[in-house]
Amino acid sequence: MTTDRSKTRQTGPNTLLAHGPYDPRSMHGFVNPPVVHASTVLFESTDAMKKRKSLPYTYGLRGTPTTKVLEDALSELEGAHDTILVPSGLAAISIPLLAFLGAGDHCLIVDSVYSPTRQFAHGTLERMGVTVEYFDPHVGAGIADLMKPNTKVVFLEAPGSNTFEMMDVRAVCDAAHAGGAVTMLDNTWATPLFFRPLDHGVDLSIHALTKYPGGHSDVMMGSVSANEATFGQLRETQLQIGVNAAPDDTYLVLRGLKTMGVRLERHQASALELASWLEARDDVAEVRHPALASFFDHELYARQFSGSSGLFSFLLSGGFERAAAFLDALEIIGLGYSWGGHESLAVAADLSDRTIAKGPADGTFIRLQVGLEDVADLKADLERGFAALSQLG
Repeated sequence: MTTDRSKTRQTGPNTLLAHGPYDPRSMHGFVNPPVVHASTVLFESTDAMKKRKSLPYTYGLRGTPTTKVLEDALSELEGAHDTILVPSGLAAISIPLLAFLGAGDHCLIVDSVYSPTRQFAHGTLERMGVTVEYFDPHVGAGIADLMKPNTKVVFLEAPGSNTFEMMDVRAVCDAAHAGGAVTMLDNTWATPLFFRPLDHGVDLSIHALTKYPGGHSDVMMGSVSANEATFGQLRETQLQIGVNAAPDDTYLVLRGLKTMGVRLERHQASALELASWLEARDDVAEVRHPALASFFDHELYARQFSGSSGLFSFLLSGGFERAAAFLDALEIIGLGYSWGGHESLAVAADLSDRTIAKGPADGTFIRLQVGLEDVADLKADLERGFAALSQLG
């Protein structure tokens, strides 16, 4: 189902997304791979069954030609040895953590992490006997001072969820590797088009394919792309837990990938225009968008990332009641979780679980997912929110 990756390696990102490693000639010239619905695979003989580990497909749980196409496409984008697919972004976080942590181990996690990652750490990992410790996103090479003999995993996210702090990824990874730990990074915000974690020393790159790769708010899926040193243990853990991606969901993500590049250009441009517009307003206390020159971590962003996506936050002064009044006045921008789809969304960020990256003491961050709508209409909708605030005084 695939062709020599060297044929597409030197092409531009949109050409790679449009064609990828899949070769239509392997499937009678059809430009899209078939959607294989399968559980049972028949073997030619008992001898073949005994040697099944050397065969590409042996049971639906281990993958199909459909999942292989998406795995190969993501591995190409990430510069990874190989990729696993799982049913959600949270599964893409939990499975690598389970793969490399056990009772008695120590795990370091950036404090600005996606909240469900923290919930998994405090729930499942601590119940397993893993000690979890959080670190400042600006720790850099100072992570070495937090390493212990039993530190097995250092978990990163860049930029941080809701508050968007950037990290010196290479410095953290170098120090973590020197201490014998595996590094993994949630790369959902940037996608591999704007940041390739493995190029900066990360061992495993994690994505919620639900977001920009899917792109249409109609599918849930996650992926983990790993280097050669870590992939075997990652795949074995996936199979032991018994999860893989469904064929129809895989098809939707494959279709979404074709247009991810052009969609991201729109998300990026619209979000930057709105962020600059918000930054100039007196009723906005702060805007946190890594690509803004005024952002406190902009240098870290510019040194490592080649672009930005459609997600950022801005701070409204006052308590949650003011934030609720602002959000309830919106008509086009929906109130909902997730992001990366075609529609704009907003949510009040809850930072109550933070211990270090807490943000300002006064005010509420509004996390804004900028979709594909016309920017003028989004500005008009945000004006409705600000008008509601002005009525509160």
